[in-house]
Amino acid sequence: METATVEIISFGYLHDDPPTAHLTVDLRHHFRDPHVSPELRYMTADDEPVRAAVLATPGIRQLLDAVALSVAAFAAGPSAGIVTVASGCAGGRHRAPTFARELAARFIEAGHSVTIRHRDLGKPVVQR
Repeated sequence: METATVEIISFGYLHDDPPTAHLTVDLRHHFRDPHVSPELRYMTADDEPVRAAVLATPGIRQLLDAVALSVAAFAAGPSAGIVTVASGCAGGRHRAPTFARELAARFIEAGHSVTIRHRDLGKPVVQR
């Protein structure tokens, strides 16, 4: 893939509507939620135990690969421009920002221009 400009946004569905994006990845139903573990609930993707738990979830690496391929397809299209990816989970503190950071790291390593924003990472834990 030629050099692409990628914008990645993580968010929580329980806080607000998903941001506008070319590709939105919903991590709520198929990937283990660290929120269910009392020792991880009040941590965020800034904490290594949360990142390790999310990245050890079966299927997450394959999904990262698939999203990276999808972004490459968008970037290869005839219209140049920013490709926006949104990753969402329930509260936006665990799965979505971990996924977003891992995806960003892949693109940065490949030499692409990347911006990343975590819309809900700093918000309080959603009690459910």
